[in-house]
Amino acid sequence: MKTSKTCGTNWQSGFQRICHLTTNCYNDMKGSCMAQIRLTLCKFLLFSLSLVQSVAVVADAVSAQAAMESATNPLLLLSSSQGDIYLELFPGEAPNNVATFIALAGGESEFEDPETQTSQNPQYFDGIRFHRVIRDFVIQAGSPSYHVLGAPETVLADEINANALGLDQMPVLNPDGTFHEFLNIVDKADFETRILEPLYQKMRIASNDEILRRQYEILEELQGLTVKSAYENQGYEYTNRMRSRSITRGVIALANTGPNTNGAEFFISLQDANWLTGKYTVIGKVVEGMEVVEIIGETPIDPSRYSSLSTVIYSIRQIN
Repeated sequence: MKTSKTCGTNWQSGFQRICHLTTNCYNDMKGSCMAQIRLTLCKFLLFSLSLVQSVAVVADAVSAQAAMESATNPLLLLSSSQGDIYLELFPGEAPNNVATFIALAGGESEFEDPETQTSQNPQYFDGIRFHRVIRDFVIQAGSPSYHVLGAPETVLADEINANALGLDQMPVLNPDGTFHEFLNIVDKADFETRILEPLYQKMRIASNDEILRRQYEILEELQGLTVKSAYENQGYEYTNRMRSRSITRGVIALANTGPNTNGAEFFISLQDANWLTGKYTVIGKVVEGMEVVEIIGETPIDPSRYSSLSTVIYSIRQIN
């Protein structure tokens, strides 16, 4: 409220100053007087612009808080070279992974510098880039490959409730013989690698002869296979202790190299991506600044090479 009162006083005094100078200039039309008016106008307009900008920042934070699902959830501000993004995190859905993300952002995680052999507590995401951007899909950051201190020592398990996502009710095989869309199976080789081989391993089938001998048993297993059980065959583990949500537009989730390999790397989805649901731990969502996410997503970035076009993360900080 103090800021509003001060701003109002400044606006009023600015107008009064201009009016006073204008009146005097009608009585004394000297060039110096007109120059003084122009100078005062410039100062007043610059102040007005700064006021509008400061109000815009406050409005973003206020609207971000208003858009949150719960005011008790952590609200983080991701400041980047393209603008600000506000993230609501969900500790009730992924408590361990959310706590680690906040600790990394705030400088509460300990790293050992390989060169100096000293312990450091960096604000991990400061200065790191969105190193992987796929248009209309994801923007990704936090890769240890692009950080001088490498990866966090602790690798976290997934926190996903497959039943809450309905994966236990989704058959792998549709009645028409096609595969469930969540699986995103594109060809025969993909089906063999992601569905059949893990199933054979579960059934302890190790040879082509055994495949032929047990083909009817395999078919029966396939007909009863759900998306959840298919993922479990691939090594994913699930919990029923908390709720989970799908990978949809604006969701922030942790990138991984397979089951239970969560670290610092994260991505923000630019679209609904059901084929990722159940394989990546969701830790939050964008509540303000999705337009900034979309701007970042307009420039594809190849993760295998450095690009000066990639967006820099200045900082990620909890603001509530």
